[in-house]
Amino acid sequence: MNKIYLDNAATTPLAEEVIDAMVGTMKMNFGNPSSTHSFGQEAKILIENVRRQIADYLHVTPAEIIFTSCGTESNNMIIKSSVEHLGVERIISSPLEHKCVSESILDMKNRRGVEVVYIRPNEKGDIDLNKLEELLKSSDKKTLVSLMHANNEIGNIVDIKKIAELCKANNALYHSDTVKTMAHMKFDFSDIPVDFASCSAHKFHGPKGIGFAFIRKATGMKGIITGGPQERSLRAGTENVSGIVGLGKALDLCVNNMEAYAGHIREIKEYAIERLTAEVPNIKFNGRSGEMENSVDSVLSALLPYKNPLIGLQLDMKGIAISQGSACSSGASKPSMVMMMVLSEDEMDHCTPLRISFSHMTTKAEIDALAEALKEISKDFAIEKTNVEHR
Repeated sequence: MNKIYLDNAATTPLAEEVIDAMVGTMKMNFGNPSSTHSFGQEAKILIENVRRQIADYLHVTPAEIIFTSCGTESNNMIIKSSVEHLGVERIISSPLEHKCVSESILDMKNRRGVEVVYIRPNEKGDIDLNKLEELLKSSDKKTLVSLMHANNEIGNIVDIKKIAELCKANNALYHSDTVKTMAHMKFDFSDIPVDFASCSAHKFHGPKGIGFAFIRKATGMKGIITGGPQERSLRAGTENVSGIVGLGKALDLCVNNMEAYAGHIREIKEYAIERLTAEVPNIKFNGRSGEMENSVDSVLSALLPYKNPLIGLQLDMKGIAISQGSACSSGASKPSMVMMMVLSEDEMDHCTPLRISFSHMTTKAEIDALAEALKEISKDFAIEKTNVEHR
């Protein structure tokens, strides 16, 4: 059976060039970057080259790029250090954030008494920026706004620049979880006054276990992992040299091929919408994911018109890997907070969400296979429903 991978929002396949770069580093550059001898300094140079590469991509200084293990660590560090070291007393966020953001915020509420205010999205998953401005003006408490750039389940994109400008105008800090968009879109943080952003390499064909945080130097952020002076004393611990090299190679590939990759993914998404609409009667697309504007092209959140909690297993048995929501919540027995925000109570009770996510490696033939599989499964449910109605 040929296996089909349509869960790129959870993680992406490693690019061959990334594997080669990492293996070469592990063989030839095994020194500790903190060592003063040549072995260590050769490894240190590799790290600093990637740091400069990321800084150039974001139009920031290398000192503002801090390597971490992933987006979750970056988000934890930013949110918790903002409270612990920058005096944040109030956090404005939304129920659509990734679990690592929402849990970090709740931790600060429970342990540090931080006031937390949530902006409830509309049924399409959009955030009301007029409401955000109203909230920013309603309190003199030092405030952190944490709103992700693009949602990992329904694909909605927020206006990151407008939010950053609203925060700056109201003396608030702005943190954006950019894990879904980093290396997939162009960024200019010299023009977008965001204070903090996060990244995970495995979302753009790099290795797992490596990411980075953008921390604007003017904020005065301090680290929460203490020890040695690595990463400007913001993140102690021996650096993951091969992982950093892999991140750099993956970023290089995605940035240099951004237009071609984006064009292919957009074509695949349009084709998937067309095929699924034709083969699955009454299918619906959640949030803005079924639109070609205001959403990332790599995510399509579908809602099947019947309840089938085993859909993921059935598709997997047909060789198709897919998810019903965020990978970090996929083992949960109840729907994710994102789905609870954008689906009606009736849809929650009688329909089945699917998250289909693409990369530049996805083919139309794979979409055809998915459409045929869903058509077959949907037909079985239609027969079952007819039998029940005739009893």
